[in-house]
Amino acid sequence: MSMPFYVSPEQQMKDKADYARKGIARGRSVVVLQYDDGILFVADNPSRALHKISEIYDRIAFAAVGKYNEFENLRLGGVRYADINGYQYDRRDVTARGLANVYAQSLGTIFTETAKPYEVELVVAEVGDDAETDQVYRLTFDGSVADEHGYVAMGGQAEAVAQSLKDGYREGAPLAEALRTAVRALEAQDSDRRLEATSLEVAVLDRNREHRLFKRLSAARIGDLLSAADGSAGSGGAADAAEGEGSKPEPKQKPESDED
Repeated sequence: MSMPFYVSPEQQMKDKADYARKGIARGRSVVVLQYDDGILFVADNPSRALHKISEIYDRIAFAAVGKYNEFENLRLGGVRYADINGYQYDRRDVTARGLANVYAQSLGTIFTETAKPYEVELVVAEVGDDAETDQVYRLTFDGSVADEHGYVAMGGQAEAVAQSLKDGYREGAPLAEALRTAVRALEAQDSDRRLEATSLEVAVLDRNREHRLFKRLSAARIGDLLSAADGSAGSGGAADAAEGEGSKPEPKQKPESDED
């Protein structure tokens, strides 16, 4: 009769954590950073159908890396949580903090009680009336939550991306500058790679908008912002030209669609 195979709880948890980290690292990175008018989300994601960045509620958005079907389940659960609580109580009762707590419980339970952990990392962000009241929460595969400020890098070679953000991030930067900083950070994963506008998924939570503060940026808009940022960097005093990039849209411009 063979002896039963024993693995200590500590080893089980370590093996699960290693498994999840490897799965997350295989994906492309996502960057979330604050800019003067809100919160910017940038993903290295050429797909137009499978979104890594999504709206959850009025002032709340979600970004994720890892296995698409797993973080999509979490996103849908978050939308249901927000809709039910906003309907039963008050829309103001739906917060990023509350949503982060729900995700933390779900991820923690999955990590400890199932054989395979979720291979995901998330950011839940809520834009406030000013930068001081913005909320950015990072959640890892085991349900750990971190309250972040300034910028976050997830997935892929996150350490290289985070180091680039640390070197280039400026608090209160306009949208064009913040986007250029994010793209340079994503490019830091591979020195030979240059990310075009069509390879990027970009969205903002813009505190100057009314009602729906979440907005996706089209490839054309992304290209314009990157060109403006490059022009500002090259002309020294032209930094002021990019200053209004993240502010209220000009009334004569055709508004972009608010697709989900």
